[in-house]
Amino acid sequence: MGYLEKLFELEGKVAAVTGGGGVLCGTMSRALGKLGVRVAVLDISEEAAGKVVDEVNSGGGEALAVQCDVMDKDSLKAARDRVLERFEGVDFLINGAGGNRPQATTSPELPFFDLPEDALQWVFGLNFTGTFLASQVFGEHMAERGEGVILNISSMNAFRPLTRIPAYSAAKAAVSNFTQWLAVHMAQEYSPNIRVVAIAPGFFLTEQNRYLLLDDKGDLTPRGRTIIDHTPQGRFGDPEDLIGVVAWLLSPSASFVTGIVVPIDGGFSAFSGV
Repeated sequence: MGYLEKLFELEGKVAAVTGGGGVLCGTMSRALGKLGVRVAVLDISEEAAGKVVDEVNSGGGEALAVQCDVMDKDSLKAARDRVLERFEGVDFLINGAGGNRPQATTSPELPFFDLPEDALQWVFGLNFTGTFLASQVFGEHMAERGEGVILNISSMNAFRPLTRIPAYSAAKAAVSNFTQWLAVHMAQEYSPNIRVVAIAPGFFLTEQNRYLLLDDKGDLTPRGRTIIDHTPQGRFGDPEDLIGVVAWLLSPSASFVTGIVVPIDGGFSAFSGV
């Protein structure tokens, strides 16, 4: 194998993907499987995880479905033990579990002052606390090995908060900050060969945000139209748009890259609106 091929070689590595049964992380899991990565698909829904695993395996990859609640540390430890029993090690952790709730979203019917506390705590917990706990559980294994990559999923609203979704915006801002903190901590305290990075997807249609971007007829909502008008490439992202950056960040070609958050947004963050 030549030098350039080795730079992007991932075959034989093991990835644990939280939220792996979802749209974006399911796509990542299937792509990693085709690249020769053995994938542990962790999701709170065993059915959703199993579906992705079946697709990875039928595509020639090797995958394991693990039911897991990222807001429960004992559940994460049990998931880690299952992954280690099957694959003997974990090279990559992708913290993909996340999402929003209509109950944590302001609207004419639900003003900011009436947002229920339990919905806010759920959104913040799933997006930030779940990332934090999974990084503790799988990061400890990486610290023992002296190498690994933790890839977090931030968001465009971590750069500039978006209207209507205060808990989700705050949680993703915390994920970006935590990515930088953990990158320094792991490199200084355990090994410079443990890297922590993040991607910040722009606007991708998922089950969690569809209600904000499309109406019942499938047409753009006013919010959806504003987003498209402020995205220079003029479209929502496709899940496959994430794969190249994810593969790069996990690969040896990014061995001197840590503590960064990479926007994948069609130019949204570069456009002032004028």
